Amino acid sequence: MSNKIDRLKALANELSSYEIDRKKNQKRLKELFNTLELYSKVEDFEKIFEFKAMNLSGISLNNSSLGEISEGKYAQIIAIIYAEEEGKKRAKNVNLRYFGRVEKLDEELKRDIIEFVLRWRLEKSFLGVDHYKKMIKELIKEESA
Repeated sequence: MSNKIDRLKALANELSSYEIDRKKNQKRLKELFNTLELYSKVEDFEKIFEFKAMNLSGISLNNSSLGEISEGKYAQIIAIIYAEEEGKKRAKNVNLRYFGRVEKLDEELKRDIIEFVLRWRLEKSFLGVDHYKKMIKELIKEESA
C-alpha cells in the first residue's frame, strides 16, 4: 500500500512541477517577446503560437554549438506558417525581427534571442501535449458512451 501511495505522490509532484515550469516559461517568453519588440510583427502575443515552427538565422541552436555565430551572416528570428496558395499548403517564412550582423550583436541580446526561440519551442511542445491529451480524453469518452 505504501508503495502505491509513494508512486501517487511522485506523480502528483511531477504534474505540479510541470505546471509550475510551464507558467514560468510562459511568463519569461512574454517578457522576451516585449524585450525583443516582436509586437511590431505580431501584435498579439498569443498569435505567435499560430506559427508551425521558429528558427534563427546566423546563430546556432544545435546542442553541440548552441549560441555559436556564423560570421558574415545576419541575425534574424524566422517563423514558419503554412499558407494556402493555388489550392496547396506551402510553407512561408516570416521574418519576425532582423537584428543586423551576428558578429556585432551584444551578448545579452544574443542570449535573449536564443532564449526566446527555445522557450517558444518549449511552449509549442506543451501545446502539443495539451492537444493530444484532449484527443485521448475525447476518444475515451466516445468508448465509454
